[in-house]
Amino acid sequence: MRIAFITAGAAGMFCGSCMRDNALVSALIERGHDALLIPTYTPIRTDDPDASQKRVFFGGINVFLQQKSRLFRHTPRVFDRLLDFPRLLKWVSRFASRTPYNVLGKLTVSMLQGQDGNQRKELQKLIDWLKAEIQPEVIILTNVLLSGIAPQLRAELKVPILATLQGDDIFLEALPEPDRKICLNLIRKNSESFDGFISTSEFYANDMAKYLQIDRAKIRIVYPGISLRGHGSPRPPAPVSSLCIGYFARICPEKGFHNLIDAFIHLRKMPGSPPYALRASGWLGDNHRAYFAEQMKELETAGLRDQFEYVESPDHASKVRFLNSIDVLSVPTVYHEPKGLYLLEAWANGVPVVQPAHGSFPELIELTGAGLLVKPNDPHALAVGLRRLLEDVALREAMGLKGRDAVTTRFHAGAMAEQTEQLLHEYVRSQKPFIA
Repeated sequence: MRIAFITAGAAGMFCGSCMRDNALVSALIERGHDALLIPTYTPIRTDDPDASQKRVFFGGINVFLQQKSRLFRHTPRVFDRLLDFPRLLKWVSRFASRTPYNVLGKLTVSMLQGQDGNQRKELQKLIDWLKAEIQPEVIILTNVLLSGIAPQLRAELKVPILATLQGDDIFLEALPEPDRKICLNLIRKNSESFDGFISTSEFYANDMAKYLQIDRAKIRIVYPGISLRGHGSPRPPAPVSSLCIGYFARICPEKGFHNLIDAFIHLRKMPGSPPYALRASGWLGDNHRAYFAEQMKELETAGLRDQFEYVESPDHASKVRFLNSIDVLSVPTVYHEPKGLYLLEAWANGVPVVQPAHGSFPELIELTGAGLLVKPNDPHALAVGLRRLLEDVALREAMGLKGRDAVTTRFHAGAMAEQTEQLLHEYVRSQKPFIA
């Protein structure tokens, strides 16, 4: 099957959606499919081998300039290709995280307008390339923020088009009004062009069906999976006096890093609490360094700064080393997480988790038995949960083994690819002659 996945680069950040998409496409290729991962805006960034196409469509520089000036909406394609050079896009992406949401709001509205937006020239480039060189049997947009291109793709490519639901509402809810409302209405309208949707959890499918006013019956579930490469080394038992709590995710407010800092302070103040340490790793962008500094000040005030370590993990091997250096993982998000890849990565290395009881976390922990749930946004409750798991050696080891077993049997990239393959066959085989 020839499958075109159209994804959005995350401006140089390690992005869970990009990493999931990359793992899925890699696994589909291993299964013999002609699967292509086509980046938009910027190249993707992943710590696994990059399976994406080198050419970037809707290059961030062109998209931005065409939004700001009519001149760039009519420049020749040869000029545009210079601005889409991957190295240039990677360099510019370092500054993208500083773009204010009022600017992103107008740009997102225009992109969602598709053929009627300021980037219509970019849309036609993608369509021409897909028709001339790729001729896909099915197209998957890996988020509905790209849905502005769906109506025209459907009209010209005449193949099934699906969309993945894996975190779009988080970005939408951060946009200012009236842009947020306009974007939401445009996505709802564009969604009529999709044959179906793929969600990463039952929770998110139910949530987005209401949010986007989609027929729930059109949403199928394919749980995320990770590549097992490098994961799963045996873990020697650690004495209670050297146990370590870990955080592995982007360092930012929405991921709840501050919740874990507060919980760690609560934990260390509990009577009889052993000298547990806290270690964190994950993408720390320039726009969140002040936030990170605030959390370090909290630790310093509590006299615990020397019990915390931030560890750079720029590649896959360093990520695995980090996960093998911790005994329990917690990423106490503020938002409702639709995927939770960091749970799968922890479980692949035998590390149990303590998570807030919202989003996809209750679903994943019920399916695996590999962690504890606590009251959301409650540092004291999180501290109690962490202490329970750290002090109960038998429980911690049992949950770690359950997590490892769940990932190696169910939540790996091969299983995700097999489920996706079965689902796509249904759409391709049942496709009726296209009527415009």
